[in-house]
Amino acid sequence: MYSFMNDYSEGAHPRILEMLMKYNFEQNDGYGEDIHCAKAKEYIKRFVQKDDVDIHFIPGGTQTNLLVISSFLRPHQCVISADTGHISVHETGAIEATGHKVVTAPSVNGKLTPDAIQEVLDYHANEHMVQPKMVYISNSTELGTIYTKEELTAIHNICKNKDLILYLDGARIGSALTCKLNDMQLKDIAELTDVFYIGGTKNGALYGEALVICREDLKKDFRYLIKQRGALLAKGFILGIQFEALFQDNLYFELAANANMMAEKVAMIIKEHGYSFYVPPCTNMIFPILPNKLLDELSKEFKYLIETKMDEERTVIRLVTSWATPHEAITQLEKFFMRQARQGDGARQGDGSSV
Repeated sequence: MYSFMNDYSEGAHPRILEMLMKYNFEQNDGYGEDIHCAKAKEYIKRFVQKDDVDIHFIPGGTQTNLLVISSFLRPHQCVISADTGHISVHETGAIEATGHKVVTAPSVNGKLTPDAIQEVLDYHANEHMVQPKMVYISNSTELGTIYTKEELTAIHNICKNKDLILYLDGARIGSALTCKLNDMQLKDIAELTDVFYIGGTKNGALYGEALVICREDLKKDFRYLIKQRGALLAKGFILGIQFEALFQDNLYFELAANANMMAEKVAMIIKEHGYSFYVPPCTNMIFPILPNKLLDELSKEFKYLIETKMDEERTVIRLVTSWATPHEAITQLEKFFMRQARQGDGARQGDGSSV
């Protein structure tokens, strides 16, 4: 049974494992002050085309979100998120547990808009309510959609005008930046946000994220805050080696592009059999709308996640491809749909539209 549940089911790209083995008996300084973290930082700076950014390697995405938001907000301040945002629906109240409210706003295909941000600001008008101070977005979003440069610039502008910190969750930033609809590079992200992270866990690393702080007044004492939250690893060089492997050349983006390519193949198979999508397919996460009868059979051969119920007869599921998704899995999926079509259980039952 092949799993399309997520993009972190496999271990790590062989090059990372090779480098970990190569340097396994090498003695390194601890807590990220080693030569491998230094090299990884230089490689990342080359891609963001900024030498004045601070880069920190953090074990995981939720921990990175918790660190950033709790560190940069004062006790009376809150963070604005799309209603689908990861910090709102998938982190077990991690942000609220630090004392900061997550205020959600309606999203458009998973994306936050300047108008939605302004509505939150208008509502939170005085000292009797929490004060919005940060905007949280993710690219790609929880629905696999991406922000265009124009959209991100508009959010950047309102944040700048309203003195808000703009934070971009980049758990799947590789997939976003290698999407065919994308018109940005890492250097654009660095120019248009105050802080963002580059996800390794979901793009070929064993684990780890690279946090990039662009805004000068946010940099001070951040290592103290990492340590206080338990995220300053003694063996920080293990994170450094992984990002060194990913960014010493174009490997990071090659892996993300492969995940997108595999998702595109999956989407084509589903379209060819007459089904529609909850949002237009874009990156390595796709959300087809399928008949429940078909899902009963699909679950016998593949793992997937249920996103939401469309109605009594149809369900939206999430299918995710990764850097390691083999062609054989795509072939197996194609054979499944062809078999169901021949049996009359699967074909042409979609409504031909996307939400």
